[in-house]
Amino acid sequence: MGRAPRDWLDGWKAWTRAHVPPGLRFVLGLGLILGGVFGFLPVLGFWMIPLGAVIAGLDVVPLWRRLTGRRRE
Repeated sequence: MGRAPRDWLDGWKAWTRAHVPPGLRFVLGLGLILGGVFGFLPVLGFWMIPLGAVIAGLDVVPLWRRLTGRRRE
């Protein structure tokens, strides 16, 4: 049997955190979201929207914590 979607997504998040620099993750996520908007085209797909949101979200939480001065609870 194949891996569950949640396991697959967790694997992508771990790989992205380890291999993509923090500032570039947000830009990459936005690029995937924008590419997903044109999902009706042959090369691009609507699958890019949720993946882009997850990748961009990896940078949003640490940035929000830094701006508000909060520590991890």
